[in-house]
Amino acid sequence: MQRQANTATANALAWCRSHGWLLGILVVCVFVELLLQGADRGYWGTRRWRTLAYLNGGFWIGLLHDWRPNYTAQPVTMFATYSFLHAGLSHMAVNMVTLLSLGIGVIVRAGQTGFVWVYLASLLGGAAGFALIGTTSQPMVGASGALFGLVGAWLAWDWLDRIAEGDFLWPVAAGVAGLILLNLIMYWAMDGVLAWETHLGGFVAGWIAALLLRDRAARG
Repeated sequence: MQRQANTATANALAWCRSHGWLLGILVVCVFVELLLQGADRGYWGTRRWRTLAYLNGGFWIGLLHDWRPNYTAQPVTMFATYSFLHAGLSHMAVNMVTLLSLGIGVIVRAGQTGFVWVYLASLLGGAAGFALIGTTSQPMVGASGALFGLVGAWLAWDWLDRIAEGDFLWPVAAGVAGLILLNLIMYWAMDGVLAWETHLGGFVAGWIAALLLRDRAARG
């Protein structure tokens, strides 16, 4: 019995090590939202913490133009910090469940290093998409740009596999169409308050990152 317990513990630790970056991102996102939830309810801090978090960590298009930043590096750091903030508990929970399901699959396919590269590229691509196409004066927050990038990576790999094996490509096209439909439904359900530009930028960046990883592996 003790030997089985030790084996289970060793397997669990090995899994955590091989998924360390994924778990780290999840822990930070959950911690930040729970911290803000506690402040919202008056358990600690002040109820202004969420507002301050959005003001200093959200993605503001105006900061790329003539708005004055709250600190010198804000126009640069917001390209990453926006992804660790969420619009509420449900927003965070849905994104984290999605992160786990997609992230584990990407790690199986490309390893932990590959996951990090795809996630980082998608995170930055999502911000770039919002910066280039977005028109709102409101802040953009959430990890969904990076999550759409993980989907983009999976579809890119599926596309390459199908070409190599001579299979039909319509499942990939159906996957892309499904993502477009999902965004349309969410846009309607949320009365237009949806950063679809971030989803698009993240998807494109994730697709490109997956192709580059595949090409690098092939040359290696």
